[in-house]
Parts: sequence; structure tokens; C-alpha cells
Amino acid sequence: MTEVALPGVGMTRFTSADDRPLVDLAATACWRCLDDAGLDRADVTSLHAGTALAEALGQQSGLANALAGALRIEGVAADRVENTSATGATAVHRGIEAVASGASEVALVVGADRMSAADTSAVTDAISRLTHSREYAQGLTLPSFAGLAAGAYLDRYDAPREALAAVAAKNHRNAVANEVAQFRREVSVDEALDSPVVAEPLRLYDCCPMSDGAAAIVVTRTDSVADTDHAVRVAAHASATGTHPVAERPDPLAIDSVRVAGERLFDAAGVAPGDVRSPNSLALADFDGVGLIAQVDGEAAVGDRVAFAGAFRLRNGDEERQPRLRVVEHGENEDER
Repeated sequence: MTEVALPGVGMTRFTSADDRPLVDLAATACWRCLDDAGLDRADVTSLHAGTALAEALGQQSGLANALAGALRIEGVAADRVENTSATGATAVHRGIEAVASGASEVALVVGADRMSAADTSAVTDAISRLTHSREYAQGLTLPSFAGLAAGAYLDRYDAPREALAAVAAKNHRNAVANEVAQFRREVSVDEALDSPVVAEPLRLYDCCPMSDGAAAIVVTRTDSVADTDHAVRVAAHASATGTHPVAERPDPLAIDSVRVAGERLFDAAGVAPGDVRSPNSLALADFDGVGLIAQVDGEAAVGDRVAFAGAFRLRNGDEERQPRLRVVEHGENEDER
């Protein structure tokens, strides 16, 4: 298979309500992506457009064809991808596969949705229909399931509610300097704790907002990339499905599809989790199964134990303990870029 790389990306700003049609949002992200990659529209040989809610919210059908027309790249191979909350990732898979197989020289991949086209109840219902029909009929929605799962998580690991609120505070802090972020102001842990309840124990700042926006990447052969320092080489990609009805999962808090996809990914890349190292990294950490984001100072590998410098402790019965975290995944610290 041909080695592939991602030489360019582009995004719109994400907002609560963007008046532009969905195809215009997608086109804006695509133009910015091609500009970032130093490519022209004439270079594109395939288009892979992902949207999860266009038809459900009565906005657009045939997005791929409409977008090809808007970009003036008629004649290229174009397809529309829908895979619920994995729509964007699946579109990326299709683009990588097209280039790696030799079917396409330059694949333009875009994901776009315009959730402001309907009210909150309609959007919640549309998203919740990805659940199993039996569970949907019993009133299960994604917010309610997330609340049930979060409550079970906190109970199982005797974790404080502040652990979730700290994630919301971190997310808002990261958004302040992000020009395309929807909400660019800091939120304290106390504000997150005091925000309105959505699905107990989850509150407003624990939940993602309704958003309008689009993001695009371009995929091409590694040997055709002019600026190799700017491009990201794809070492491997993988995906997996899980048990559809939540009630049939051996453990409702375990997402086996993530584990299976991870195993496939490392196997395809020819590396082990312990091989992943990154200095001054942001690490997805685990303490007795409780997922937290921790800043790792210096070099740490997946599986290392590191101290968590958080502002709270976890209680086990009457005993308070300073968390010790197991690093399970790494990502680059944006402050170091």
C-alpha cells in the first residue's frame, strides 16, 4: 500500500448559529485546507464529505455532489459518508484508503454539520436515534445515557464530582486562545459544578453544545508532499464497532470497540503502546479506571506512573489519597508548538 500523508487542514469557526448553508460551511473549510496544503482545486481527484445530520434536520441531501459543484471540481469521484458520531473519522478513513490503494492521488475530506437548523429537542432526538431501537423506545437518549454512565463511573471509583468539573474547566481554558472555538472564556470548577443539571450528575458545562461548523483535511501520497516538515505522515489507521444495545454489554462502562481499534492500530503500525514517547506531553491518564487529563513533566511512556498535581484528592472510604495516574495515551502539548 502507498504511504500517505496529511499536508493540509482547514476549519471554519464553530458557532451556535451560522446562517450560511451547509454546503457553504463545508466549502469554506475545503478552501482553507487546500490553501494550507499549497494545492489547487484542480489537484483534487476524490472528495469524501461527511455529515451526520443533514437529512435528519431537513437541510441537504447529496452533499458530496453539491460540494463538488461549489468547489468547481466536477468530474472527481465523490461520496457522502454517514456513520453517526464517527462520521468525520470514517470520512478520513475513506480518504486514506482511496490514496493508499492508488484509486486517488489527492483526496479532499470534509466533515460538516449545521445543528442550528432545528431546535434542541429535535437535534437531541435525531442524535439519539443512533441508539438501539428497544432502548430508544424506552426513552434512552445520549444525554440520559451519558448521565447514567457518569453516575455509575463516580460510584464505582468513589470519585468526587469535582473530577468531572475539572475537565470542563480545562476544556474552556484551552479554548481561550483558540480562534475557531465556540466559547472562548474560562470556566472555573465551581462554575461548572453550579451550572444547570442536564442529566444527573452531568451539568451544562459537562456537555457539548449544539454547533455549526466544518473541518477538512487533504490526503496525498507521502512522496508527493513538498513540505514534509508541515505534513503529518499516517503510520496506520483502524476502526471497530461495539455492542449496539448498551444492555448487552458485559460492562456498560467498558467500550470494547476502542480497545479493539487500538490493538489493530498498534499492530498495523508495528509498534507497542510502550513505544509511544513524547516530551512535555499531555497524557490521557487513568487512576483505578477514572479517566483524567494530567500534565506530564519531562518524558513519560504509556504505562508509566506519574503524580497528578490536581487540586483535589480521591476518597476511598475514610482514606484520602493523592491520585497516582497511569499514562495510557499521549498527545502534543499545544503550548509547546
